[in-house]
Amino acid sequence: MHHRNRLLLSLLSVVLGLATFTALAALQIVPGGTWTASNGEHLNAHGAGVIQVNNTFYLIGEDKSQGSSFFAVNCYSSVDLVQWTYEGALLSRTSSSSGDDNDDLGPNRIIERPKVIYNDLTKKYVMWMHVDSSNYGDAKVGVATSDTVCGKPYEYHGSFRPLGMESRDIGLFKDDDDGRAYLLTEDRKNGLRINLLTPDYLSISGTTSTHLFPTAIESPALLKLSSGRYYLFGSHLTGWSPNDNVYTTSTNLSGPWTDWKIFADKGSNTYASQTSFILNYGNGNVMYMGDRWHSNNLQSSSYIWLPLNITETEVILKNRGSWIPNADSDLPWTESPAEKSYEGEQGEYSGGAREVSCAGCSRGKAAGYIGGTSTNGSITITGIKSNNGGEGGVTTIQIRYKNGDTNPRYAGVSVNGGAPQKVAFEGTAGEVGVSSVVVRGFRKGSGNTIVVSGWEGAGWGPDVDRVVVPVE
Repeated sequence: MHHRNRLLLSLLSVVLGLATFTALAALQIVPGGTWTASNGEHLNAHGAGVIQVNNTFYLIGEDKSQGSSFFAVNCYSSVDLVQWTYEGALLSRTSSSSGDDNDDLGPNRIIERPKVIYNDLTKKYVMWMHVDSSNYGDAKVGVATSDTVCGKPYEYHGSFRPLGMESRDIGLFKDDDDGRAYLLTEDRKNGLRINLLTPDYLSISGTTSTHLFPTAIESPALLKLSSGRYYLFGSHLTGWSPNDNVYTTSTNLSGPWTDWKIFADKGSNTYASQTSFILNYGNGNVMYMGDRWHSNNLQSSSYIWLPLNITETEVILKNRGSWIPNADSDLPWTESPAEKSYEGEQGEYSGGAREVSCAGCSRGKAAGYIGGTSTNGSITITGIKSNNGGEGGVTTIQIRYKNGDTNPRYAGVSVNGGAPQKVAFEGTAGEVGVSSVVVRGFRKGSGNTIVVSGWEGAGWGPDVDRVVVPVE
């Protein structure tokens, strides 16, 4: 090939690569914030696991909108790990009180940490979960199956104690090298167990555990990398309160395993979170997925998802305000670009919206009285700069806010005259929180406008401290 043509192709490749990166850089994970899904509600999948089918990730977890008692197991889908589409409930609360197995899904029951794997022999998706009474005295596991990962409700098959032992927090692991699957189960009286499942994944194989850790560890999550090494993560037992979570590694599930070690900064309590799942999503990307429990208001519990750095037997987790997973590309995860903040109280007011005092907010002020059933207050912020032009102008923005209520508040967010998008703002218990949402319509340059208004008569919206926009 002529040298000049090779140079042009090389330059074109660089330009296309930068364009791809610029588009991806606008899609960020914001650990700890209210995370609005496609239905305009905070992502409600706690104690969750992820199963990848083709190029789509399915997040399956507990619906905590009604508190600690079982209400539903929800499913969300995404191709980029940032924009989540609500697919529906896979299991829902029943009203049964007849004493049969379906009582496990009835009122005042506990269903926690649902995990799903696919069985290549039976062609079924198999869900395991922790099943319990309200006082945590049952200590059982439950099993359900479906022909599709999230397309219809799962068929529930009942509950039992694996190997006759107590079982509370659970994890589930499928070894893709041989198709064998394992239940990770916290047996309070004896320790943490790894139990081999039967070929149909519906029960426990044999009469003994593959391995028993005589250590009080819960919320287990197991990862295997291409090196053949296994990494097992878990939490100490401190109830809803976080602690310094730990990990151990081995080249064989039956052991020997290395000593348990912490992987986040010492004393950080794993950045105020508890392990839920460890996701290997390719190209060297491994993500820690943890829950930040708010025990006094479980529906407002948030997620701490962060990139893990793994080298042989060492695992390191560092905290970040936001980051870019790059899940739908061939790129490794990256740091977020520079951001610019725009003060809410400096926006143009409309309706009943006005400036309010706000302890903890930047400058001690915020834009309040947004929404309202009759006043329909709103703020308009102009002159917003973005280098994320191009088709759609898709960008993750953060809205720093206060919501003194227990229940979520809602607002409509519009970019450059586009249709308002419903955004959830969970209660912040008097603190300043953050809500992240993916919006569309940004243009390259400094002529962008964001309007934050009430949402369809839903009452008051949040007090807006700042709007934070990434600038690549």
